[in-house]
Amino acid sequence: MSQRIWTLALTSVAFFMVALDSLVVVTALPAIHRDIGGSISNLEWTVNAFTLTYAAGIITAAALGDRFGRRLVFVTGLAVFTLSSIACAIAPTAELLIAARAVQGLGAAMVMPVSLTILTTAFSAERRGAIVGIWGGIGGLAVAAGPLVGGAITEGLNWHWIFWVNAPIGVATVLLSLIRLPERKGPATRLDLVAAALVGGGAVAVVWGLIRAGDEGWTSATALATIAVGVALIAAFVVWEARAAEPMLPVHLFRNRSFTAGNLTAFLMSGTIFSAAFLVAQYMQFGLGYSPLGTGLRLLPWTATPVVVAPMAGLLSDRIGRRPVLVVGMLLQGAGLLWFALLATAGVAYGELVLPLIVAGVGVSMALPIAPTVVVSSVKPHEMGKASGVNSTLQRFGAAFAIAVGAAVFAANGHIGTAASFQAGFRPALAVVASLSLLGAVVALAIGARAAAAPEVAQPVMEAA
Repeated sequence: MSQRIWTLALTSVAFFMVALDSLVVVTALPAIHRDIGGSISNLEWTVNAFTLTYAAGIITAAALGDRFGRRLVFVTGLAVFTLSSIACAIAPTAELLIAARAVQGLGAAMVMPVSLTILTTAFSAERRGAIVGIWGGIGGLAVAAGPLVGGAITEGLNWHWIFWVNAPIGVATVLLSLIRLPERKGPATRLDLVAAALVGGGAVAVVWGLIRAGDEGWTSATALATIAVGVALIAAFVVWEARAAEPMLPVHLFRNRSFTAGNLTAFLMSGTIFSAAFLVAQYMQFGLGYSPLGTGLRLLPWTATPVVVAPMAGLLSDRIGRRPVLVVGMLLQGAGLLWFALLATAGVAYGELVLPLIVAGVGVSMALPIAPTVVVSSVKPHEMGKASGVNSTLQRFGAAFAIAVGAAVFAANGHIGTAASFQAGFRPALAVVASLSLLGAVVALAIGARAAAAPEVAQPVMEAA
């Protein structure tokens, strides 16, 4: 295979593993509870700890990739992710499992933005939409299939294997990446430790506050105070970066309308995907009584679409522009989920839910690869690493924000006690989540007509075989 094909394959496999593990434990929590103890609420931190460290490390990891080499950071992140997956598999207590998941999140933070930068710099701007479409389709499938894979492995083997499967794939990907991926660096700037501390601390505080808001409600003093601290730290980071001679994140990027609109759309897109996946997976089990595996199978009309549609959407965006594809995708995702919410009554037959699932799946499959493509294509080549880091971080914020919003709306209208009470909370919660996607369609209208790539000027790139 050519080097570019290897680049696409290796970055896509890495993205799949990282995205899959964001939600793979959701359907395995009861089995983990029975095996190693810990309350279900505490075990939910197997998701939250991963999200916290993931969000906190992304921008710093992107900066490290530019300075020390993107392949080096990518491979190091894969190694950390793989080793911590093994630690998760053998964890004897809930506390050690949560700690291992936190380390796994750090590995994911190193892999995610650098994989996108490695991929986009390997292909010309004219082919970028189609290539990122393939990458995004695989990632979208992983996010949506997380509950299915977790349920199937837990029922067929045991929960330990949802982590063990990462070991051989991770080792193989590390070795092949060292052999097949060239080393590239961004601009030779110093690592700003103050900026890294501010953005890392701000990310942790914001995501922690959103998680607490989902658990305790939006009137929680703890949640609001933590979010306020996080916003203050991120504001301090922006002020610091505006004055820095060699900023980790050039503030001038946000003067680019397509860059800003693309990132806001990605925030709302990711929030919708994660929150809807969590809500619908629970509805299928608590509301309709399906098993974890049965739930995953019935979600296939939604979750399988990225494999087919995302590459086609990426190719189409190269031909007609990214804005129309992204706007239509966000509209379809929102419309499909809103339709699903309207049908989700006590006596609904599964067959009635298939078409809304397909509509939502086609929509998310169109949006998923286009939003990051808009972002990285709106900056100069040597700024792609930083742009990718911003996009990845905002997607993590979007997921935490939307899950917190969905949880708060659910708690205000229903509870898990009975199928009827669950549906009473589920329908308005999913409707609100769907509205986030519709809002994203409006935001995407601000993207430039074709979201043209920045000029392919010479850049300070260092390569090694």
